[in-house]
Order: sequence, then C-alpha cells, then structure tokens
Amino acid sequence: MGVRKFKPVTAGTRWRIGNAFSEITTDTPEKSLLEPIKRTGGRNAQGRRSMRYIGGGHKKKYRVIDFRRQKHNMEATVLTVEYDPNRTAFIALLEYADGEKRYIIAPQGIQVGQKLVSGDAVAPELGNHLKLKNMPLGTNIHNLELLPGQGGKMVRSAGGSAQLTNKEEKYAIIKMPSGELRKILIDCFATVGVVSNSDHNLESMGKAGRNRWKGIRPRTRGVAMNPVDHPMGGGEGRASGGHPRSRNGKYAKGEKTRTRGKSSDKLIIQRRDGKKLAK
Repeated sequence: MGVRKFKPVTAGTRWRIGNAFSEITTDTPEKSLLEPIKRTGGRNAQGRRSMRYIGGGHKKKYRVIDFRRQKHNMEATVLTVEYDPNRTAFIALLEYADGEKRYIIAPQGIQVGQKLVSGDAVAPELGNHLKLKNMPLGTNIHNLELLPGQGGKMVRSAGGSAQLTNKEEKYAIIKMPSGELRKILIDCFATVGVVSNSDHNLESMGKAGRNRWKGIRPRTRGVAMNPVDHPMGGGEGRASGGHPRSRNGKYAKGEKTRTRGKSSDKLIIQRRDGKKLAK
C-alpha cells in the first residue's frame, strides 16, 4: 500500500504520483489463467467507428478471476499478490490443496503463505468467503453476491468495502460504499475484508500519454465544436454552450438515471443521498 511521488526529471514525471506497488510480490502472471483480449479501437463488425475516443493502448491479457470461490471447505495457500491491468484492485493467486490454482480479488493486508478457505460457515477471517448469515455484525466485506450462487458482483474496486449492519429474517442489511442501505439475501456469499490498493484514488497520471497507453484517445469538448456537431457548440468566443448535455441533446446533469419502478427498489432502505425510498 502507498503511493510514490516522482522527481520532476521530465515534464511527464513532474506531476506524476504513481503506485509504489509495495504489496506486489511478482510481475509474472500464471499462464494457465490468462485469456486474450480483443481490442476493437471503437469499431463495430463493419469496421465503422461506433464509439469515439477509443484506440491504441498497450497489449494486455485478461486474468481469469474466481468470483464464486466454490471450492468449499478446501484450504488454499496464497502464492503471490499481483498487479492486474484490467482492474484497480490487486489480485492474489491461490493454490488449493488439490493443486488447482485460481485468482481472487486481493483483500487489504493479505500475505504470501496465508491460508484461506471458503464455505457455508467458515471463520469470518480476512480473505475467507462465507455466507452473510454466518458473519458477525459490523464485518467489512467485499466481492458481494446479489443472488446466491451468482458470484460476487458488488464492491470489487480498489479500497472498497461494504459493512454488514443488521440481519432480518431472510435479509442482511448492508451499508454500501456509496452510503446506500440495502437488503441482500442472507444466504449470499461475500469475502471478509477491504479490497486492496486503497491508495488508488491518490494517483496522478502526470501526462496525457499515460491515457494513450490505456487505450483512451483525446476527448473533444462539446463547447469547442460547431453547432452542427454538438448542442453546446458555436457562439462567439468562449460561449458556455448552455446547460451541459450529450451530443444527442440528453441533459448531463440533474436528470434521474435509475429506472422508475425497478424491482430492486423494494430492497433499498436508504439511498446514497440519504433519502428514504417510499414504500
């Protein structure tokens, strides 16, 4: 954990604040858990550009992550903690007692040689994967399921954690990283601990070229375009362009983005803005 401030020996390092990678133990991934990633450059099947500002980027491979942790009651040993170019969190390579290797999202504080286990009612210790009904109140969790057996869908980014605040008959009350209070079925699995790389939000690119390495091309502001190209374009001098909106005229601020009458509304007790949903 921690960040590194670079000496300003070049223009690109003057403002750069990068990861110190102090938790990383190897830079060689497990070959059997790699899959190719096809880059589109923002082009569709006809070769026409369908998404702007995508292109280039460093070649990389996908690391197959085990979000389900279905090898229950079988002890696994942490072999390495690794960088994953496809996510903000670090990943950990586990070797199970039967010799199989799998990647998981690395919790904060995990150590090489540590023993982890998943199961219905295992001890609620760092890195273990178990049902919400068998965790004590106040436990910090991540890699949380929405439906039993579905695999972890929520709280998977760097430094993220949810908190188990209460238990009802068939629901657990979870405080999400956004502040939202919601119900999750008590038979859902989650991993104990906070996601690794918690200082990710302190990093600074330092130069535009680092975004090019990520496959992100420069973005043209709407107010810099002509009226024919964008609703915010045109005007004399630096005209503001009116209310911020998309290229198609949809307002960018102020509109509600959640679907009205969504079935999961009944599971949300309190929204992230502090307002309680009408039942």
